[in-house]
Amino acid sequence: MIFDSLLGMFSVDMGIDLGTCNTLVCVKGEGVVLNEPSVVAVRRGTNQVLRNGNAVGQVAKEMLGRTPGSISAIRPLKDGVIADFDITEAMLGYFIRKVHGRSRFVKPRVVIAVPSGITAVEKRAVYNSAERAGARRVYLVEEPMAAGIGAGLPIGEATASMIVDVGGGTTEVAIMTLADIAVVQSIRVAGDEMDAAIIAYMRRKHDLMIGQQTAERIKIEIGSAVELEEELTREVRGRDVVGGLPRKCEVTSQEIREALSEPVGQVIECVTRTLENVEPELAADLVENGLHLAGGGALLRGFDRKLTEGTGLLKVTLVEDPLSCVARGTSVYLENLGVWKDTMESDADEY
Repeated sequence: MIFDSLLGMFSVDMGIDLGTCNTLVCVKGEGVVLNEPSVVAVRRGTNQVLRNGNAVGQVAKEMLGRTPGSISAIRPLKDGVIADFDITEAMLGYFIRKVHGRSRFVKPRVVIAVPSGITAVEKRAVYNSAERAGARRVYLVEEPMAAGIGAGLPIGEATASMIVDVGGGTTEVAIMTLADIAVVQSIRVAGDEMDAAIIAYMRRKHDLMIGQQTAERIKIEIGSAVELEEELTREVRGRDVVGGLPRKCEVTSQEIREALSEPVGQVIECVTRTLENVEPELAADLVENGLHLAGGGALLRGFDRKLTEGTGLLKVTLVEDPLSCVARGTSVYLENLGVWKDTMESDADEY
């Protein structure tokens, strides 16, 4: 215990939002210090990370869909959980070293946010990846709790607080009270599914094949969940399905809204199911408190209005800086680690 405290004086403990699309790292007293894509570039057929182990994050994302046969740009997390253990370890190690900047003998404690529905095996993969990447002790916190704390919700009080966190791989819907989760639903429909829906639409309606990065840019630039006062258009380039040659076409925000209707509808259904399972007194609180919308998917134009229409709740609030909401929550856990660590899952619990 004393030795651990001494190590803590020299380490930079960190909170990590280990996301399917992006990884954010917070440091106590400094806020978000790293926000990079969860992508790693390796030599094909091996786990050798390019550029001496530094082809991680934004550098690697720029390679997605553009690599030659000898290189693979990999997203090692899928649907919020680890799909490639070794690549995740390499990615976490790079991010921890970049933030910690200390001797490898002085290792940090790490708080990691994970989806609420992951299995014991998936949790073990997170522990192992973080430890082998250089963490001294690993604590796990459920994403809805981290998001609620990051949004400044009164989750410790005897009143209902509701968070809808639309990330890259999963959507987490939770109702919290008295510092715990009363009801939670987790579906593997979020930003990635929206991108896939745009890719499928472009192929079906325009005979145009596009990549995931192009689909993401379309979603950001002209995507919406409701009708816009002034509809938008965008030129899209890709490969013709029939002829196989490069081609461009123009798409409208109405078309992209149609493409996104299914994944957006699935999120609303998940929110509705969660509300149907809540206790009457907590439901009564939500009439006043409403729900709070977080995560990168929350930035889709009109998503808050669509949720209001779909759930009947009068109050749907987009949290401040929804992209970093979960990461900010892990930072708060980090600041109160001495008080809260007994309520969190830790790698020490397994020994």
